[in-house]
Amino acid sequence: MNVETTEVKLHFLDYWRVIRIRAGIIILAFLLVFITAGVVTYFTPKQYTSAVTMEVQPELSDIKIFDRGAEGSFGDPRFAMTQFQIIQRSEILYPVIEEMKLQEKWSTTGQPIPKQGAYGQLLGMLRVQDVRNTNLIEISITSHDPQEAADMANTIASVYQNRRIKDQESIYSKGLAQIQEEMQKLERKAVEAFSEYNRLANAAGIFDVAGLESDSVSGMTMEILRSNVGEVDKVRATVSALRSRLENIDKLKGEELMRALPQLSINDPTVSKILPLFQDAEAAEVGLIQSGLGPKHPDLMSLRAQKAVYVQQLSDQIGSIRNSFRINLQIAESELQTLEEKLTKREASERNTKSLTSDVVEAKTRYVQAKRIMDTASGRYQTALMDLSMPKSAAKIWHKAEPSPAPSKPLVGRNMAVGALAGLVIGIMLAFFIEYLDTSVKTLEDVESFLGVPVLAVIPQNIHLLHKVSSDSPDAEAYRILRTNIEFNRKSADANAITLVSGGPGEGKSTTLSNLAVTCAQGGYNVLIVDADLRRPVQHSLFGVPNNIGLTNYLTSELRLEEVIRPSGVENLSIMPSGILPSDAVGILNSQRMSDMIVDLKNRFDIIFFDSPPILGVSDASVLASEVDLTVIVVQHRRFPRAMLQRVKQAVQNVGGTILGVVLNNVDTKHDQGYEYYTSYYNYYYSSPKTRKPQAAPEAAGDLAARGHDEY
Repeated sequence: MNVETTEVKLHFLDYWRVIRIRAGIIILAFLLVFITAGVVTYFTPKQYTSAVTMEVQPELSDIKIFDRGAEGSFGDPRFAMTQFQIIQRSEILYPVIEEMKLQEKWSTTGQPIPKQGAYGQLLGMLRVQDVRNTNLIEISITSHDPQEAADMANTIASVYQNRRIKDQESIYSKGLAQIQEEMQKLERKAVEAFSEYNRLANAAGIFDVAGLESDSVSGMTMEILRSNVGEVDKVRATVSALRSRLENIDKLKGEELMRALPQLSINDPTVSKILPLFQDAEAAEVGLIQSGLGPKHPDLMSLRAQKAVYVQQLSDQIGSIRNSFRINLQIAESELQTLEEKLTKREASERNTKSLTSDVVEAKTRYVQAKRIMDTASGRYQTALMDLSMPKSAAKIWHKAEPSPAPSKPLVGRNMAVGALAGLVIGIMLAFFIEYLDTSVKTLEDVESFLGVPVLAVIPQNIHLLHKVSSDSPDAEAYRILRTNIEFNRKSADANAITLVSGGPGEGKSTTLSNLAVTCAQGGYNVLIVDADLRRPVQHSLFGVPNNIGLTNYLTSELRLEEVIRPSGVENLSIMPSGILPSDAVGILNSQRMSDMIVDLKNRFDIIFFDSPPILGVSDASVLASEVDLTVIVVQHRRFPRAMLQRVKQAVQNVGGTILGVVLNNVDTKHDQGYEYYTSYYNYYYSSPKTRKPQAAPEAAGDLAARGHDEY
């Protein structure tokens, strides 16, 4: 987890480092784009926008008989987009062009421009949009003339409004015609259905008492049949009762009949009068017998005679009643026979009628349905007539366009913000692109990966000449690190002849050598600087010694070393200037006397530093690298291409030289924060200023250029 976080942080620091290093390019690109945006905005012609706000009602379709609502809804996004497209079509804009005479107005040659050209120009000025969550739309025109923009917007809205109203009226008119035609069809259909119903009802002999508002059929034939059945049942009951009474009367004789008369329910005045007398006589006879009178007793015999008279009278009267019952029974049976025959015929007729009744019901149902549909269509037609008579507002203008007092384009704030953002983005992209193209040495890893040798020291920018400042100067610490690394990396103390080389000029090789020599001398070493750069020597200028005699004089004459070695003004440090420059420097350095001189100097001094020209420019450095014990390569940070480092290394190795390491020079620690750990001595020295000794005014190595010298 910590490793991943560290890697992300390092990547971010790398990006920030690139931005800081290339800040000048970023600022330059930012200013160029920002100023360009300002200039373009300033010279862009001003444009004015005017807008019309109008309400658009839902689109109407053809009027339908059974659908009161109009189809279409502004909530449907397709409806809104359809209206936007309609407004931008030639059917709307062509009349606007003609009404405002835009073909002549926009002409620059005196001849009217083509209508298609005016249409395209107007379409480019037009913008249509909806007002969110409403039925409102906004028609806006952008033009260089504010009055023209307002007039065109109002004209477009007016033309569109009139077109919508005409379309709506046309839809209503077509709908009414359609309703009338359909109503005529429905009316004919209802008349035909009613005619068919009457024909079938008459053919079936049905008189429908349910009325024309009901789908069912209720006829009189069924009522008559029910009445006939009731009459037959009634007469049949009468016949049955008469027959039962007559049978009972025929079964009983004499006094039994007299006694049963109350149960026979015979309603006859004579019987009703004599029957009580008979009952009283019979009761008196029983009383006399119970009183002990004999059968021959005159009272008893007289009572019985009277009783016989009553019986005879009742028998005669019952005989008359019996004859009357027989006559009534015959009449009832004859009536019953007639009714049964009539009922039989009625039932047969009803069975025949039933097959026709279903056809009548179906015909009536068709008629009732057709009549209901016709009534609905009639109501819809009346409603449509009322709607058509009312004023229509398919598109209503709520806000007319007015000339704008301020230009809508260009948007100064937005353009400048976009320019600032674009300039910043372009600057950063350009910085990273240049960083990508930059193949110079940027990190320690670049040196170690391409050369395979260690980095001995990192030298910051703006280093001063150490022999001109106090010994506790912070600048000296970098060279102390370099001295220490050289001491620990060389294999033995005998390997004390060291040359500093660089791939090209201006990488700080000579300054690095002089400061390193001063640091070693301050550390107690007996140090000698040999200025072997016979092309452009600079060491005598750094230490302020004459150059009238030196290395070249020694190699070309019989002078002794003591005659060409001069004190530098620094304790333990001597210098051998280059001397008078010969015509053939390579021949002088590549000589036996040079080799013998190096051997002699190794025995006299603890460390000998040879300043040499750039190794890739001339061959002098290769000769020195082959003669000395160790070679240190000086590489200026962010200057020398990485691919050239391999050539420097190969140049040294090809002549048998030994590369001790690399010095990374002129590092900007303010921007390249990855080198803070290698130059932290600055913080150490500057954190306690009270402990520092006063030091002389420093003289930067760059000041040499002002005195006519070049640094290598």
